Amino acid sequence: MSVGLTILFIIAIVRDSSSLNLNFGADNVIDIFGFSGNDIGNKTTVADDDDPPPHQQVARMARYITHKSNWGALATIAVREPIVGFPFANIFSLSDGPVEKSSGVPYMYISPWEISAHDLKKNNKTSITMSLAQGNYCSKMNYDPEDPRCAHIILTGTFVQLEKESEEGKFARDALFSRHPIMPEWPEDHGFFFAKLEIQNILVLDFFGGAITVPIEEYFNANPQYKLEMM
Repeated sequence: MSVGLTILFIIAIVRDSSSLNLNFGADNVIDIFGFSGNDIGNKTTVADDDDPPPHQQVARMARYITHKSNWGALATIAVREPIVGFPFANIFSLSDGPVEKSSGVPYMYISPWEISAHDLKKNNKTSITMSLAQGNYCSKMNYDPEDPRCAHIILTGTFVQLEKESEEGKFARDALFSRHPIMPEWPEDHGFFFAKLEIQNILVLDFFGGAITVPIEEYFNANPQYKLEMM
């Protein structure tokens, strides 16, 4: 390809990309979220220098993954044309508590403008999937993300909006803002609110032989800080 054609090709790409209509109503993602690639991996996230619990300890594994995860895939039933009624998975930043203060409850900070928020307004039943693959453990062990030993969990329940000034709302704010410090800078006019998953079912796949259902009470009683307990 000649230099002239290359320049024309680049100009065409720029023009096409500038016409995109982002769901948040802005043309620049950095204008909304306020970070670049250099900001990812700050010191407020949970350290990834320890290994998960033994796979037999499924309740502890579930709590461990929930607390380690800074994001997850949230599944809803779409209300957006042309995919009404289809399953729809979307990525959200999560936190179950500040570093070393796990609650086991996934909290979110979401705008009503967001695609999934429209789904959840119609039907608040949802699932969140989180995986050890987002840390260093699986790559260190040479486990593919689909390998059962690269454990993942699926938490199913209902999406619940929290009152900002309630005790749980304040905890959610501390949980999310401590782990995602850019969040307070997100646009006030986008109506961001705190929410949680009210857990009704917990599935863990952390070894060969199929997924295991973890009783909710056992999950909340488990200690996710396996390394600390072993020291």
